Amino acid sequence: MSLADLRREYNLTGLRRADLDPDPMAQFKRWFDQATGLRASGWLRKLMIRVYKTLRLIPSVEPMDVSAMTLATADKEGRPSARVVLLKGIDSRGFIFFTNYNSRKGRELSENPNATLVSYWSDLERQVCVSGKAEKLSPEESDAYFKTRPKGSRIAAWASDQSTAIKDRATLEARWEHFQSLYPSDQVPRPPHWGGYVLNPIRVEFWQGRANRLHDRFAYSRQSDGAWRIERLAP
Repeated sequence: MSLADLRREYNLTGLRRADLDPDPMAQFKRWFDQATGLRASGWLRKLMIRVYKTLRLIPSVEPMDVSAMTLATADKEGRPSARVVLLKGIDSRGFIFFTNYNSRKGRELSENPNATLVSYWSDLERQVCVSGKAEKLSPEESDAYFKTRPKGSRIAAWASDQSTAIKDRATLEARWEHFQSLYPSDQVPRPPHWGGYVLNPIRVEFWQGRANRLHDRFAYSRQSDGAWRIERLAP
């Protein structure tokens, strides 16, 4: 089968203007909770139970990582790059994730804070695109989250010069062992080059797959007074 022959129909449900919360953050949380099954009810709960049971019967398939997001950034010359990061918080400021500040994404965000996050939940035939400006969290917030990570992950934050070329894996593992011996107890401090960002949205788009490619799309745009304008978009 050729790539051109790979097709999928979207038939689960639709999205109406009346379904939307006036606040895109609240709407995102609603969809995120449904994706994780925390607030699923009615047809959605039954659907997710069926999907979960089906996945349990297929050893090679794991449930989707609902917190995974594609983060798109660009350097000062406008050259884009993208990668998957994990959503670690949502509040009134925006969407929170953590990374190495010296990584490619960290360097690009320091040059150009404009960025986009994309969440895609294939089982629910839903996508959310969030565009805005990213800024660093306070050191105190980054410290608080860093302490919640498994020790191995905290050691890795010291061991990995993220996005730089290394000779081989043995070099990386040797660095991990070095910092493991340097911090033998559970008290591993946060590296100064590692921490969080919050992406403050200025535009949020919700996409619900529909049959015949007539998808439902709604875009929230932040106005000068802070209010949100909601518009239906052609698919």
